[in-house]
Amino acid sequence: MGEDYNTPTDNITYLLDKIVEVIPAPKQLEGTPQMLITSLDYSSYTGRIAVGRVHRGTLRDGMNITIAHRDGTKEKTRIKELHTFEGMGHVRTDQVECGDICAVIGLEKFEIGDTICDFENPEPLPPIAIDEPTMSMLFTINDSPFFGREGKYVTSRHINDRLMKELEKNLALRVEPFEDSTDKWIVSGRGVLHLSVLIETMRREGYELQVGQPQVIYKEIDGVRCEPVEELTINVPDEFASKMIDMVTRRKGELTSMESQGERTNIEFDVPSRGIIGLRTNVLTASQGEAIMAHRFKEYQPYKGDIERRVNGSMIALETGTAYAYSIDKLQDRGKFFIDPGEDVYMGQVVGEHVHDNDLVVNVAKAKQLTNVRASGSDEKARIIPKTVMSLEECLEYIKVDELVEVTPKSMRMRKIILDHDQRKKANKA
Repeated sequence: MGEDYNTPTDNITYLLDKIVEVIPAPKQLEGTPQMLITSLDYSSYTGRIAVGRVHRGTLRDGMNITIAHRDGTKEKTRIKELHTFEGMGHVRTDQVECGDICAVIGLEKFEIGDTICDFENPEPLPPIAIDEPTMSMLFTINDSPFFGREGKYVTSRHINDRLMKELEKNLALRVEPFEDSTDKWIVSGRGVLHLSVLIETMRREGYELQVGQPQVIYKEIDGVRCEPVEELTINVPDEFASKMIDMVTRRKGELTSMESQGERTNIEFDVPSRGIIGLRTNVLTASQGEAIMAHRFKEYQPYKGDIERRVNGSMIALETGTAYAYSIDKLQDRGKFFIDPGEDVYMGQVVGEHVHDNDLVVNVAKAKQLTNVRASGSDEKARIIPKTVMSLEECLEYIKVDELVEVTPKSMRMRKIILDHDQRKKANKA
């Protein structure tokens, strides 16, 4: 990098000098200290850590300060430690000045949007708003016949402690006990992705749990039942554009703009959050994997009406045992399977998708009866179609109201809430 590209140099000093020369220096605001808390961190040693940029003045290690809360109350306290960020970690420092991003340790009660200000003359900055959760899910302990085989933490105490720890730093998350139960929780977050990141993190840490179907959080605004609406963008090759529009409008989406970019089309919709559940898989299938899809929360709008969910029923294992190629081969015309021969299954586990809209109970653990009779054609080879592998997010989008996803460090299984076939029949009649 140099003044002339024909004479290359061995360093970037020229570029750095130009930055200093051309880009104006930040304005130093003098006066009493002000820092808006914009993010949280958590350490098991020091507790919650406030992170933000110093708006004005200087903060020092051990300094007395006032925290101005968003509700107008003020609390006098003291900074224990000041850290700045270097690489991936923190480095302790004596003081930070206007414009520096820092982490403040030792504060007890604070939230995002609170202001750290002067001890004597506190002047709070305008607070920032935090987005409210739009989706909730039931979290519960793993009570399937295979519990405890792969996970390290399986009890309700472990899961409760982990969720409480997550609340310390995950701001848009809400956790409430489910109807006075000690082993079920309603966890609310910012959409399926937000919640699936938490579930994936927990399973990688060695937790076993079960989660229910994502439910949208409705709100009553001016006496009208409202639901969250998202801004959805789909970028697809031109020939698939009409398929995408048809698919999203069936889910109560409204087309807001459509423009061509070369051989691809960019389509934008306003669609209810519940319409996006299960949409990604269908979009990728319909576009032969070419679609690029993104969505973000826009606002709450009046309820859009019922949306048609998954129409296919489930194939459910009749008994606990090992799945055999012989039985899977005979059942392949009934639908597609989520298991391979040799996998352990239990009664009530969802082992595949039925071709029709009703649930079908199948016995995949039935082995071939070995007889002494030999006949040409009786020993045809089993041709097994490879199983359908689903990611965590796809499983969450796929399950029905009466199903759960069992999540363990090594596997993900879908199952009925009531495992026993006869009890399930009675419950459905009731």
